[in-house]
Amino acid sequence: MQHWHIYRKWNQRLFREMYEAFLQGRAEKDPSDNWYEGEKGFFDFYIIPLAKKLKDCGVFGVSSDEYLQYAVQNRKEWELKGAELVAEMLKSFRDQGLIPGGKAQEQPEQAPPPRQSSALSLNNKKEQQIV
Repeated sequence: MQHWHIYRKWNQRLFREMYEAFLQGRAEKDPSDNWYEGEKGFFDFYIIPLAKKLKDCGVFGVSSDEYLQYAVQNRKEWELKGAELVAEMLKSFRDQGLIPGGKAQEQPEQAPPPRQSSALSLNNKKEQQIV
């Protein structure tokens, strides 16, 4: 229900978020396995029917028809270009080192050393003064 370039921007951001969750072990399934087909289903069973209902009820006035047209056009664009776009996103992640085998593997962040509570710090200072 938005221009193609806006849809692509948010689609890529969601894909990246879900793919990073998979790589970090926070998601069980690799989203790239079904992203192309899943997006077609998302258009067919959610976005386009929603845009049709919004048009029928007239809640957005004349814009409702425009939203429906964007949804239908984006679905067609995705069918033509979606598989290639998923491959491009994966290549981009590989080039950034997010995927094993990429150019520059990111180093995992090391946790900072645990901090002592202020009560412990005071006790340690008192003990040092006593000795």
